[in-house]
Amino acid sequence: MSPIIKVIIPAFNEEDSISHVIKEIPDIVSEIIVVSNNSTDTTESVAQKSGATVLREEKMGYGYACLKGMSYIAGLDNTPDIIVFLDGDYSDYPSELTKIIAPIVHQNIDMVIGARDKNLRESGSMTIPQIFGNWLATSLMRLFFGAKFTDLGPFRAIKYDKLLALGMQDKTYGWTVEMQLKALKKKYSYVEVPVHYKKRIGVSKVSGTIKGAIFAGVKILSWIFKYSFA
Repeated sequence: MSPIIKVIIPAFNEEDSISHVIKEIPDIVSEIIVVSNNSTDTTESVAQKSGATVLREEKMGYGYACLKGMSYIAGLDNTPDIIVFLDGDYSDYPSELTKIIAPIVHQNIDMVIGARDKNLRESGSMTIPQIFGNWLATSLMRLFFGAKFTDLGPFRAIKYDKLLALGMQDKTYGWTVEMQLKALKKKYSYVEVPVHYKKRIGVSKVSGTIKGAIFAGVKILSWIFKYSFA
């Protein structure tokens, strides 16, 4: 029997990109959930017209949006087998979702991270702070936990029951690293799958600003050191 797959897409003012993301998600997905993180443009109406379930989370933060999507799923009669997280800026290739879930479906892996491989990235698609931040975070995880991660890529899939067991808490930029750290602590099986990555539509709310880049870096490092010395 085919697994039930749901996609959660946090989105803040992504009216120009969200329809492209939704339309390119493979039909094997049972529901696409766009969580508008207090968008002030037409993101919500565009997403709804494109066939997505649209939720609104007024508390600003990537983690807040992800948690809102999880709360919605928890209230459904039929919960999914796999949750996929995907950004709404069209920097990922939604069609690669089949690659992301394959290790879970065919190898019973618990979690899969879409790694933005250097050879598959469009030039300029990741900023210098992003590249350095990923290198630093994954190097520290390798040092402290023996992890094999090379990226904190937001395009990822995880078994729904395993996701619930993590007890996710981060409300902002530490969401991705929190998930990976907790998966390490719980000794989940995981793999990375190389994915393509392109320049996003619009300006990044994190790496596109000095404040966002610094805040994200602080949050990521705080999670790593918290778990390293716990």
